[in-house]
Amino acid sequence: MYNKDNNSRHHKKIRYLVGKKDKLAVIDELFHNPSSLIAKNWEIITVKDAVTRRQSVCSSEEGNHSDDEEPEDLCPVLRDHSQLLSDHHIQSLANHMPARTQGYPWNLVYSTAIHGTSLKTLYRQMAHIDCPVLLVIKDMDNKVFGAFCSHPFRVSNYCYGTGETFLYSFNPEYKAYRWSGENSYIVRGHLDSLQIGGGGGHFGLWLDSDLYHGASYACHTFNNQPLSTQQDFKVQDLEVWTVQ
Repeated sequence: MYNKDNNSRHHKKIRYLVGKKDKLAVIDELFHNPSSLIAKNWEIITVKDAVTRRQSVCSSEEGNHSDDEEPEDLCPVLRDHSQLLSDHHIQSLANHMPARTQGYPWNLVYSTAIHGTSLKTLYRQMAHIDCPVLLVIKDMDNKVFGAFCSHPFRVSNYCYGTGETFLYSFNPEYKAYRWSGENSYIVRGHLDSLQIGGGGGHFGLWLDSDLYHGASYACHTFNNQPLSTQQDFKVQDLEVWTVQ
């Protein structure tokens, strides 16, 4: 049984009364008697309904923050261990990803520590994927940076991707560089290189076929600053995560 009065916003405790099955007929008669004062304040509900109502009330109370409070950010769930991402990295990135990715776990689809250093292997690991991906790089100066891409990396004769794609860096503070709209040179995959962003004669982020040498320059696609400490860098480790 559920106390109706406790369903108000001024009551935080909900009381339940559990009765034996052979007593339900007596209880039901009592609660359906129009002259009963108890019937005005109580109703009979199933255990399932009781759990649902309790969860609803709890959610409502958790959502009632004062004007000075901010809701606590929740880190996404990583189904695999990351050697590059700390909780700070994950939280900063998740807060800037498109709304359609929120609430989904991250899955490690490629790692140089696991799969070796090969762009072809990276493409092969993504052959059957159709969801956004997060590229994470740590260079030899221990700087973490990369790109969130609206589509998985693949070999293509033309540039692809949407304006959801962005470059980012932790150098050491988090900085995101979103699509400027100046051109559509978002992502292009070759057998011997991966290119993200372009214009002005430079790529925003470029990796060679061995995923060892890379480069990051200011480009028109994202109006970004170089992501790494040095414009031409060497990769220490690299990971790619799917968000689905």
